[in-house]
Amino acid sequence: MARAGQSTARLALALYPHARIIWVACGPGNNGGDGLVAARHLHLAALAHGGRPRVVVTHWLGDSGDESRLPDDARHALAQARDAGVVFVEQPPASHDLAIDAVLGLGATRPAQGRLGEWLTQLRRSPSPVLCVDLPSGLDADTGLLSPVPGAEQAGAHSAPGPRHTLTLLTLKPGLFTANGRDAAGDVWFDDLGAQRQPSEDATAWLSGQPGPTPGARGRPHASHKGSFGDVVVLGGQSIGVDGAGMTGAAVLAARAALHAGAGRVFVGLLQANEAAADVAWDPVNPELMFRRPERLLDALAKTVGSVVCGCGGGSSVAAILPRVLSTAHSLVLDADALNAIAQDTVLQTLLRHRAGRGAITVITPHPLEAARLLGQDTNAVMADRISAAQALADRHGVVCVLKGSGTVMAAPARTPLINPSGNAALATAGTGDVLAGMIGSALARPRSPQTPALDVVASAVFQHGWLADHWPADGPDLCASALAASVRYL
Repeated sequence: MARAGQSTARLALALYPHARIIWVACGPGNNGGDGLVAARHLHLAALAHGGRPRVVVTHWLGDSGDESRLPDDARHALAQARDAGVVFVEQPPASHDLAIDAVLGLGATRPAQGRLGEWLTQLRRSPSPVLCVDLPSGLDADTGLLSPVPGAEQAGAHSAPGPRHTLTLLTLKPGLFTANGRDAAGDVWFDDLGAQRQPSEDATAWLSGQPGPTPGARGRPHASHKGSFGDVVVLGGQSIGVDGAGMTGAAVLAARAALHAGAGRVFVGLLQANEAAADVAWDPVNPELMFRRPERLLDALAKTVGSVVCGCGGGSSVAAILPRVLSTAHSLVLDADALNAIAQDTVLQTLLRHRAGRGAITVITPHPLEAARLLGQDTNAVMADRISAAQALADRHGVVCVLKGSGTVMAAPARTPLINPSGNAALATAGTGDVLAGMIGSALARPRSPQTPALDVVASAVFQHGWLADHWPADGPDLCASALAASVRYL
């Protein structure tokens, strides 16, 4: 606790050295004790610099108000803070330049009500910076769910109005990086407090990092050729003539992304209504894409060295081709309508499970609603524990599951799940998921060492997808799916 509180104070002064009023909100547990230690250090630092900043502490002792019921370390921290002359008040200051959230920490189980609820509402609404100790109060460390507090829902409980920072202690918590955690935690800082723990085999999840340096297209061997980098077959893009829902663009976006990601050749099989001359036969933006009738591509799947991306804009037409795709494609990415068709058909589910038994690689890329359909649950159940949902899908179907969303979760059988740290809300626009499917298809199509797990290959593509959004030029075009696909590069 002494180290945690000192580290919190040190970070607060480093981030906001000119803060004049610092509000430290402390709860009745050890998290509150960390805050009390931080308040003491901040107060002593203020005395050494002419009384700036002014440190104001609100401290809730619990329903009983009995100090003797505090944990021993927290009670000791309270006594030290009082001895140092820290100012304690009943209510938060009317305004502040920085708030430190030490209200509820790891293991908090009940919703914050009463005075604690009022404090958390104010912290979540605050336009001033907030530094959270270990976790934002009310955030589940494992799932990233944020518990509601009175009035904060209307004020933006899931989108912090001011700068947010979290100093997480001893270990990184998966909830900081997925679901509501990314918004609530803001910039995450880490201090192991000198514990120097070894990586644990019992970790709930790992953060997937940025791939190491790669040569890029110009660094490819001179003796390579288009066949050296694999073929990608994209099946989807139902035409408007099928049932009035035209989704050709989804397949084209996936194909363009696969091409820019480095695939040697990209074939597109659009699910058209008939032989009308209006059928799409080429892409004027990327004429390198090779359009074929789906039946021709289906006949060649067993011989294709590369990968298949199926479902992007497939509509109701995709169900008819899925039995052959599931039975013959070696490396397969299933997205969108392909997943919905499988969720409704037990025969397709059986074919999907059998793929793992013969050594075929399958990646599914559901958003939460598609994941819920595959699991026979509702979306709220998936969002309540995204990591467990992704792992359940991976284990049930023998696939790599990419559960899209804030902090995309990637899971595979017998592997610790990965959480992707890149990406932002700019990707919340139509077609960006199709781009991701094409990127994954291209990554799988490329020849690689048998020792390289498919999960790691997929994680690299997912990271780049988010990285592109994080580094989107402010003076460039708006981020839309077609611009995103054009910005993809070979990894």
